Amino acid sequence: MDSHRPVTVDEEVAALSRGADRDSLFMQAGLILPGRADPVVVRVRNLSPGGMLAEGKVCAEQGAALEIELTNIGRVPGRVVWAGEGKFGIAFDRQIDPQAVRRQVVQQSDLPPHLRRSGLERGPLYRRR
Repeated sequence: MDSHRPVTVDEEVAALSRGADRDSLFMQAGLILPGRADPVVVRVRNLSPGGMLAEGKVCAEQGAALEIELTNIGRVPGRVVWAGEGKFGIAFDRQIDPQAVRRQVVQQSDLPPHLRRSGLERGPLYRRR
């Protein structure tokens, strides 16, 4: 049996939806595995509303439940749908906004003086990476 292929109808549907609108990128995220106190840093190779491809020195077994800490979103529960050669696919339990992960929060002090607003009461600025 090929570990990269979905084995149930639900997994086939999830695999098809993950394939659509996938963003390729290179960033890091924290992988939270059951029984481990600290998150493991993994590289995010691509990201879609329904899942992601991660790479790292982690023993991720197909079907394992986990959480992934994504920038600007927080912890997202999911499960490993395939694993092999240091890479693994994660299907999220809920849809996310991949563009939110890419957004970078800009603080007032990061801006040149002529662009600074007075006070942070209006909230942070966002810029696309």
